[in-house]
Amino acid sequence: METKNDLRLPENAHRELKPGEEYKPILGPEKTFPEVTPYSVAMGIIMAIIFSAAAAYLGLKVGQVFEAAIPIAIIAVGVTGALGKKNGLGQNVIIQSIGSCSGVIVAGAIFTLPAIYILGLEVNFWKMFCSSLLGGVLGILFLIPFRKYFVKEMHGKYPFPEATATTQVLVSGESGGKGAKTLLTAGLIGGLYDFAIATFGAWAETISTAATHLGQVVADKAKLVLKLNTGAAVLGLGYIVGLKYAFIICCGSFLVWLVIIPLLNLIWGGQVIDLMGTGITQTISQMAPEQIFKEYARHIGIGGIATAGIIGIIKSFGVIKSAVGLAVGEFKKKPGAQEVRSERTQEDIKMRTVVFGIAVALLAAFAFFAFGGVVNNVWQALIGVLIIAVIAFLFTTVAANAIAIVGSNPVSGMTIMTLIITALVLVAVGLKGNAGMVAAMVIGGVVCTALSMAGGFVTDLKIGYWIGTTPRKQETWKFVGTLVAAATVGGVMLILNKTYGFTGDGALVAPQANAMAAVIQPMMNGGNAPWLLYGIGAAIAILLTVFKVPALAFCLGMFIPIDLNLPLLLGGAISWFVSTRSKDAAVNTARQEKGTLIASGFIAGGALMGVVSAILKFANVDLFMNGWNSVAAGHIASGAEIIALLPLIGICAYMILSSMKKD
Repeated sequence: METKNDLRLPENAHRELKPGEEYKPILGPEKTFPEVTPYSVAMGIIMAIIFSAAAAYLGLKVGQVFEAAIPIAIIAVGVTGALGKKNGLGQNVIIQSIGSCSGVIVAGAIFTLPAIYILGLEVNFWKMFCSSLLGGVLGILFLIPFRKYFVKEMHGKYPFPEATATTQVLVSGESGGKGAKTLLTAGLIGGLYDFAIATFGAWAETISTAATHLGQVVADKAKLVLKLNTGAAVLGLGYIVGLKYAFIICCGSFLVWLVIIPLLNLIWGGQVIDLMGTGITQTISQMAPEQIFKEYARHIGIGGIATAGIIGIIKSFGVIKSAVGLAVGEFKKKPGAQEVRSERTQEDIKMRTVVFGIAVALLAAFAFFAFGGVVNNVWQALIGVLIIAVIAFLFTTVAANAIAIVGSNPVSGMTIMTLIITALVLVAVGLKGNAGMVAAMVIGGVVCTALSMAGGFVTDLKIGYWIGTTPRKQETWKFVGTLVAAATVGGVMLILNKTYGFTGDGALVAPQANAMAAVIQPMMNGGNAPWLLYGIGAAIAILLTVFKVPALAFCLGMFIPIDLNLPLLLGGAISWFVSTRSKDAAVNTARQEKGTLIASGFIAGGALMGVVSAILKFANVDLFMNGWNSVAAGHIASGAEIIALLPLIGICAYMILSSMKKD
């Protein structure tokens, strides 16, 4: 029997299982462990409130929603240990699962709902609360039938980077010993490293080829530029994602930044192209590469993600059919029939309950749309419910897939597509103008939150699978976290609108919501969508599928900015390097596992220090060295950008040497 100090994940936790081999979690199914207790529920709710408020502010201020799961896991481990609670591992999973509702609900809400204010319209607390709550509930319910497929049947096939890092935090915190020391050391180094960038601007967060005179000329003339984020957390993410997926993602980025953007400039450089009727007055040649990406090339990525998602849905038809068949099978059972009980670690909420829950949630959505001032009549409300039911259900698998591969959910891309579909349908049924914009945003908010929840929740369930908690308990208490987070986010958004506003001087930036407003306004007033760009993305996704290249990973690379993708390749290359240097397979495996601990520490430290930076920003404490870390006139690189390579090389060297060092 393992003692507390040698508690660790089994050797086969991250690899594919051999025929006949089983994964046995830390908390075995044969015993019952403390999970849902007054302590774990109360702590989870407190975390959901605190992190919902913090994430909403930061997301609307700078457009970045920090991932709450890892900081909450760190706090849970610390508090549980400080209180001397025994058997804390299962309880900490529940704390993390309830608390992490904050990040996913915030991501769903702030991408859409502030756009209503930006468009000069009004939305009350109840509309924001109901939109977030209904989306979150549907996201949970739609994911449950797919849990076994993603977390058990696909074991070892997906890297699950965020779930890996969070699990390492929980397990190492519970066990102590060498693993915990490695994780803590890496967390301190990675956290202080990222804190020095974000809070002080000690060196540049992004290195660009445009930092040199020649690079700037190439960027101006040929629209050719490469950018690299220097953060430790993103590097750690790349290590866990691995070289294969990181390379595919970066190939998508290279296609956009090295081929498509320069080609757009070469072919249509002298033209003003306003595909969506948003009032663009610049020619493409007058735009920076980043602006061309934002206005044009990124939409190719959106079209690719949507098409890759549809292809994935078609490929997963068997899984979807199986999930639906399971639900139908439960309803066909005769009363009093013998029920086959799953082992504790594979026990979900009963499918009959899930189906009833979906029906109740959709009826509530219908009532909300019809009688809550969202649409004009019952027919339009029914259309709205059909939109959220079909899109949220089908794209649940896409959101879960994206999180499983890269740890990043392309919610904003899928939401833009949802808004376009919603706008087209609503205009067709006679709802346009201001009323149509509010309706599209609220309906889009429900779908966006559902997809955000589905992606976030699959992470929680994978953590529970590795550790050995009861899925049914995670699923049940996730609803409580969703309720608390939805109420908190709605209240915070109302306060922020009254305090700062979303338009005018000193307003909150809300970049994603501004993008959504820019998409929906022209469509509701007779404008258009960039169908040509979506079509190009769709064609690329189909070609990739024909040539058996993972289309979703590639198209994610087309959509996510290149500065966040290149560090994934760097981290993946380090992972490959440390795990292939020895002729002894056991040595390579040990190095790989130690590197995973270090990478998890980088992610955890970066996430925790991101919260500290957010608190400082909220308190208006500005320690950033603008004079040092800013680009002067004439495009001369700042001193901070010139030296940024040195600390990046240093942290890469630390990761390699520490991974390969014998304990």
